[in-house]
Amino acid sequence: MRIGVLTSGGDSPGMNAAIRTITAVGIGRNHEVIGIRSGFAGLLEGDTIKMDLPMVNGISAFGGTILGSARSGVFPTPDGQSRACSRIRDLDLDALVIIGGNGSLTGAHKLAEQKPCLIAGLPASIDNDIGHCGLAIGVDTAVNTIVEACDRISDTARAHRRAFIVEVMGRHCGFLAMRAGIAAEADAILYGEAKREEGELMESLRDVLRKCFSTWHKNRALIIKAEGVPVSTSLMAERLQEYLDEDTPGVDIRHTILGHVVRGGRPSAMDRVIAQRLAFGALLALEHGLHDFMMSWDIETDFGQKTPDPHIRIIPLSEALAETERLLNGTSEVTKGRMALLNQVEDLLFL
Repeated sequence: MRIGVLTSGGDSPGMNAAIRTITAVGIGRNHEVIGIRSGFAGLLEGDTIKMDLPMVNGISAFGGTILGSARSGVFPTPDGQSRACSRIRDLDLDALVIIGGNGSLTGAHKLAEQKPCLIAGLPASIDNDIGHCGLAIGVDTAVNTIVEACDRISDTARAHRRAFIVEVMGRHCGFLAMRAGIAAEADAILYGEAKREEGELMESLRDVLRKCFSTWHKNRALIIKAEGVPVSTSLMAERLQEYLDEDTPGVDIRHTILGHVVRGGRPSAMDRVIAQRLAFGALLALEHGLHDFMMSWDIETDFGQKTPDPHIRIIPLSEALAETERLLNGTSEVTKGRMALLNQVEDLLFL
């Protein structure tokens, strides 16, 4: 087979491990692997390179993506997708593996409907907002990056008896804030799915800070906030400082926005393994002629098709995208489960 591979949308640590596996295993199984630079934009332009083993040697240790990524304003249009299909045929591809998040997988499904070749998707999104996927490529590294940053911030906070608000990525999904907040011993975790009104939210945080510093006599307070919470982090810090001046004089609050720091860095061993196993599973599925599917890691149900790897399942792209929409609008049982678990421990976080 002649197999194309591209990375699209926001980069995620572990993408390179997936590229390496597709290349190394593909060549080892007598396939030809073609790298497509700059995502769907590069596909439209025919910007390709023939992959070989020296090119991918050691790249699993690097963040980002050696193929590059770009957002295309042309590809989402019917004309753009028609052009992409024509380009795939011009490149004589038998299969195309698309590594990316919700938008990238949506593009993969749109291509698959026209069937210019076999299409496979690998979920890569640090927000972990892809349906029927326990962990997407990049999530574990992002969580560890946040936890390490919060540990460092907590050191300086304790030295000065301060409160800190740390904003993390998660525009539509609060998973990073939820998981990292528990691991970093946060006193409060704020995520958009809770849909709390600003007044209620600020009063709740005032209560948390009062208990931290006046009741429990802690020497630091840590609030982790997903960027999807519709209250400015700087405004939140300003308002909470007023409360602290009134309730606990002498205690200051600071805020830090981690931003794209969360995307970068060397992938964790977990992310490398997830990427490698998803990519290997995708190659086997393509060899069996499967089409319009996403490989999934460790989902909580028996949905989808089993594979020889007990942690990997094959999910139709249409259903993965439908569940993604449910995750983002809060109707998914997975989202409800995450929120229920946090609600059980919310009152205990500041202990």
